[in-house]
Amino acid sequence: MGCQVVAQGMWLPMHLEKQNEKEMKSLGLKLDADDIYSPVEPSLKDAICQFAGGCTGEMISAEGLLLTNHHCGFDAIQNLSTLEHNYVDDGFWAKDRSAELPAKGVIATFVIRMEDVTALALNGVTESMAENDRQSVIDKNLAQIKVNTKKNAWEDILIRPFYNGNQYYLFVTQTFKDVRLVGTPPSSIGKFGADTDNWVWPRHTGDFSMFRVYANKDNRPAEYSPANQPYQPRKFLEISLNGVSEGDFTMVYGFPGRTDEYLTEAAVRQTGEILDPAKVSIRERALKIMDGFMRKDPEVKITYIAKYASIANSWKKWQGEMLGLRTYKAYDKKQEYEAEFTKRIENNPDWNLRYKNILPRLRQLHAEIQPYALARDYYLEAMVRNNDLMGLASQLNSWLDTYEKNGANFFANKQKDATAGLSGFYKEYRPAVDQAVFAGLSEIFVQDVNKDWGGKFVQETAAKHGGYEGLAKYIFDNSILPYEAKMNALLAEKPDKIYETLKADPAFTFWKTLNDAYVANIQPKLQSLQPQINLVQREYMAAQIKVFKDRRFFPDANSTLRLTYGKAGGYAPRDAVWYQYQTDLDGVMEKYIPGDYEFDVPQKLIELWKNKDYGRYANAKGEMPVAFIGANHTTGGNSGSPALNANGQLVGLNFDRVWEGTMSDLNYDATICRNIMVDVRYILFIIDKLGGANYLLNEMKIVEGKKRK
Repeated sequence: MGCQVVAQGMWLPMHLEKQNEKEMKSLGLKLDADDIYSPVEPSLKDAICQFAGGCTGEMISAEGLLLTNHHCGFDAIQNLSTLEHNYVDDGFWAKDRSAELPAKGVIATFVIRMEDVTALALNGVTESMAENDRQSVIDKNLAQIKVNTKKNAWEDILIRPFYNGNQYYLFVTQTFKDVRLVGTPPSSIGKFGADTDNWVWPRHTGDFSMFRVYANKDNRPAEYSPANQPYQPRKFLEISLNGVSEGDFTMVYGFPGRTDEYLTEAAVRQTGEILDPAKVSIRERALKIMDGFMRKDPEVKITYIAKYASIANSWKKWQGEMLGLRTYKAYDKKQEYEAEFTKRIENNPDWNLRYKNILPRLRQLHAEIQPYALARDYYLEAMVRNNDLMGLASQLNSWLDTYEKNGANFFANKQKDATAGLSGFYKEYRPAVDQAVFAGLSEIFVQDVNKDWGGKFVQETAAKHGGYEGLAKYIFDNSILPYEAKMNALLAEKPDKIYETLKADPAFTFWKTLNDAYVANIQPKLQSLQPQINLVQREYMAAQIKVFKDRRFFPDANSTLRLTYGKAGGYAPRDAVWYQYQTDLDGVMEKYIPGDYEFDVPQKLIELWKNKDYGRYANAKGEMPVAFIGANHTTGGNSGSPALNANGQLVGLNFDRVWEGTMSDLNYDATICRNIMVDVRYILFIIDKLGGANYLLNEMKIVEGKKRK
């Protein structure tokens, strides 16, 4: 029982040969580093793409077939759904390529090559520079690097900072904009367990969807056209039906979003004990209100389900993060690490002279920024991100600024774009739901925000209207912002009329008063303190690398291509409890609740289970595997990443982390942190036996081996 685990890491593929290949092979890897990443020859990296700007996808056929998570494709699935063609509830499988549905706005970005451009990026930078001057020099250098870098006309250049700005890497990419939905299981499979099981193990979710990438006749990126052809990737992934056993080597290849592994104890504690609890309380109120409406009205459910899932995802993650940091003594470990850092620099006169003030300075700065960071989160969470009406007012503010700065003619040119943009907003919006959310979040905003920073204004305004529900009713009754027909009618008017009407709108004036308080009292402090923190944190990062020469430092995630690796295996979340590494279809049926929006399943799946009609996808015991876990260091952005075996073959699809390990963005603990993956055999089973789309399997390269017990 148990599995060998390795140190955390989200490693740059271009450095695998130097940093990781030896360790990876000792854990079971059968490939060479060049098989995983090569800037010249086809390699696994050519099969990996960033999907829709925030997830990962992978090529699983020579004809551009793309696999990603159900939740990554969910926005596209929802946008393509109607009450008559409800792909959210019913699923969708194109009968052939002509029936594939264009997924408007979905893109797939592939990395062609990456380069270390640190020396060029930091040319002319000195330690004595002010932070703004330093960044100005770097920005000019980066612009020049882009000009000097050779690339094809259809390629793009991305340059990102690493190690808190101590290093810079360049990525040459190509982005495909013609992506079409091929198939998706119903949400009863793709979201099985929904919010209850989110971030939880054991898990039984078939979290996958399939798209196809299209290119022009030259196999290059192009806008959507019926004349486009399926993209032919340089590399696509073989699919193994051999499964994984406890202790098997696994690796996850993708685009992790963001981690902060090298922060101080003070910064991590501020997140876990101050900022996370505030955000959780705000989102909890919003979710409870939305859930009440969604359960009463199927139309509202379709409209809000993607929005609800997005809000709930971070809400639950932050709760796990708070629990994990506390339970697994993250703060104590940070203190021990900092004590060792201090000890080492004190024993080295040069280091002591240079680094002795770093930790005290960071503690001081985090203490100074705390009240402003808390106020920022209250404002953004309660009055922008989760309050749709206020969020819309915020967007309109920047539009109105163009009128004030550039005049009516420029403003008129933006009217058509504004109308088109707002249509997307109103498609996923219902005033009655948002009115209730507005009332709830206005009340919670007042509870903990400094009265002089907007809290007093909200409280007094609510009192004038008989309370927060009265305030919400007044604003929604008198504002035109919540109503698409009224907004479209206004946008057909002349610019002067539009400007004057929006400026006087009660919803806009309410938000503007809060925003003015934010800009006057909170934003200046953040703009003053955060650059200071960034500067000292960059120095601390460089110092850690120098002081701890016996340690390998992987760069924090920043949405660039990375590889992480470990072994499949269970874990012990608490005393006397051991979680196995694999779940199967029997577990789905144990959770099955007829008619429940989280735990219902299609009747056909029940019949397949009763008959044990699993075909070639069952394991040696005759079970239908569903999901498995491993010690791979993942985060947001790794959703949809391929889980690969020692031969580089697809064995699963990453989609989540375990509850106890959600702290891994700040404190990765290999004994407790596990990533959750859909077993590829379950994916193929659903495509074939449930979806009836076995024709798709014909274009995949499926490798069958000896089944393990």
